[in-house]
Amino acid sequence: MDKLQSAREIINKVDKEMAKLFCERMEAAKLVAEHKKEHGMPIFDAKREAEVIEKNSLLVDDEELRGFYVNYIKSLMDISKNYQHKLLEGARIAYSGVEGAFAYIAAKRIFPDATLKSYASFEEAYASVVSGECDSVVLPVENSYAGEVAQVADLMFEGSLFVNGIYDLHITHNLLGVQDAEISDIKTVISHPQALSQCADYIKRKDFSSIQASNTAMAAQKVSDQNDKSVAAIASRDTAKLYNLKVLDHHINTSNTNVTRFAVFSRAENSSPAMNDFILMFTVNNEAGALASAINIIGKYGFNMKALRSRPIKEVNWQYYFYVEAEGDISGKIGEIMLSELSECCDKVKVVGRFSGETILSDEEEQ
Repeated sequence: MDKLQSAREIINKVDKEMAKLFCERMEAAKLVAEHKKEHGMPIFDAKREAEVIEKNSLLVDDEELRGFYVNYIKSLMDISKNYQHKLLEGARIAYSGVEGAFAYIAAKRIFPDATLKSYASFEEAYASVVSGECDSVVLPVENSYAGEVAQVADLMFEGSLFVNGIYDLHITHNLLGVQDAEISDIKTVISHPQALSQCADYIKRKDFSSIQASNTAMAAQKVSDQNDKSVAAIASRDTAKLYNLKVLDHHINTSNTNVTRFAVFSRAENSSPAMNDFILMFTVNNEAGALASAINIIGKYGFNMKALRSRPIKEVNWQYYFYVEAEGDISGKIGEIMLSELSECCDKVKVVGRFSGETILSDEEEQ
């Protein structure tokens, strides 16, 4: 037997084994997809991919072959992601607002293959997941300008869903007009009050009058329906595409640091040790020093608090619940001890969710 024939026999044998292992790997990818659907997690996890590539590259001793193996692993992971995307095409994701609103944009970035479903309010979108009508819901929890979204915070405290991911969406406002309009034609702008406020300098400089709308997407829809060259909307580029509008001017908001944080809620709680951030809510006993004691307990066990806020409890005058975001594995033994001790000075303690840091969603201008 010559070298070529010998090599081909080895390749055929290895290929047969690899085909079997490939099927096993895809079965595991299917389980991953099911888990991500259940917990409201996106397919792509850059941090996890980097860890796998770094770890697996060390399995190849030959330095020359190692680079080729890394490329092989990357290709295999791309195939796995494509398979998972196909499996998740039926996922149903709720959001509040109309198509083109920033909540829609965030949901589309996080779940590009899912079916997105619009609801009129935060409460209705949240309830759709509780009832099983949708698999997950994407809701805003905080804006760098306007602060926390109180209604969503109340849903966290009172509801049964868990937060399994936090995502930052940079908000960029643009001037949108009908297709035959120019900036010189514009006399009036329509948008959400916050967008109008964030673009106040631009509006004043251009001497536009302004009209408020319930959200930026509805403003764009109204401009499209009116088909008036003198009226423009302040909204996103994504919205322009949806309503066949023309982007007349870019980045008209005064500050470039406008960010909205969105949370993904689902029925299943994520308790993986890899989820190293958590949201905790609690009410304290009505006694001196109770809040200070609760804060000290969290810090005593090494959990780094990144946020602490209070909110009044509905229908209970002068009573408050507290919202904490912190770093650390609360699912481990130390977390159990901390929660047990915390319950001694608190009326109610609730772990709302665990997630693996914040993910920055791609900016619309990159699309």
